[in-house]
Amino acid sequence: MMVPEYFTLSNNIKVPSLGFGTFRLGKDDEEVRAKVILAISSGYRHIDTATAYHFEGAVGQGIKDSGLPREEIFLTGKVWNTDQGYESTLAAFEKSLRLLQTDYLDLYLIHWPVWENHENDYAEYNYQTWRALEKLYAEKKIKAIGVSNFLQRHLEKLFLRTQIKPMVNQLEITPFFHQDDIVTFCQKNNIVVESWAPFKHGEVFTSDVLKNIALKYNKSIAQICLQWCLQRNILPIGKASSKEKMFDNLSVGNFNLEESDMKSITTLDDKAGHYAYDLYKLQQAY
Repeated sequence: MMVPEYFTLSNNIKVPSLGFGTFRLGKDDEEVRAKVILAISSGYRHIDTATAYHFEGAVGQGIKDSGLPREEIFLTGKVWNTDQGYESTLAAFEKSLRLLQTDYLDLYLIHWPVWENHENDYAEYNYQTWRALEKLYAEKKIKAIGVSNFLQRHLEKLFLRTQIKPMVNQLEITPFFHQDDIVTFCQKNNIVVESWAPFKHGEVFTSDVLKNIALKYNKSIAQICLQWCLQRNILPIGKASSKEKMFDNLSVGNFNLEESDMKSITTLDDKAGHYAYDLYKLQQAY
């Protein structure tokens, strides 16, 4: 399949089909700023960040210093667990705007549905947080709104009380952790699925199955992982540190993984193969 340049959300907003993630992108502000500039100069136009990554200021400065007009960058932010709630979400959003040096976000997500000590009232917090996102969306301070790490039951509880369905659900999806059920549910409900950490923070590079598939196509393992996501109609948020690897990631889409190779990757799926173990365990329990 030829990879589309954009994924189109339910409100017709277009999202560049390859994102650049900023989680643990560098050890300090200057390193993060420099890598954001490098990513943009390499061709990335979709930057994903979050309050919890602690580098919003550096990301914003990198976008500014890249010299590219703000409107040419699709910028995603996320409200952290401890900021959930109506008023606190509005305040957290304004703080993120100041740090990112922008007056709007292209996409804003609820980072996790359930968190420690809120196992019994998380649904109410999700609802109040979503009310704040709907308000910001109506005021055109956000072009699209969504969630992250929500499973089907979390989404269904939100659907019962909201005027607008999430447009995106960003999930941990790697060749080792497929999340087929929630992916299918989202796609049936016109929710674009994004994959965070599609390389599982480097663990995919040791897989013999992926090494052999990469050799077959004369591609890198990173390209195989990204193409695997795209052929599942999932938008991957990858990360790279060098210009060479950034170019490598951006050059997917000119080949197809054969069905036999897609099935080989299916054999790698491990229900315990997720990265964010403690937080994910909470989502499974509630």
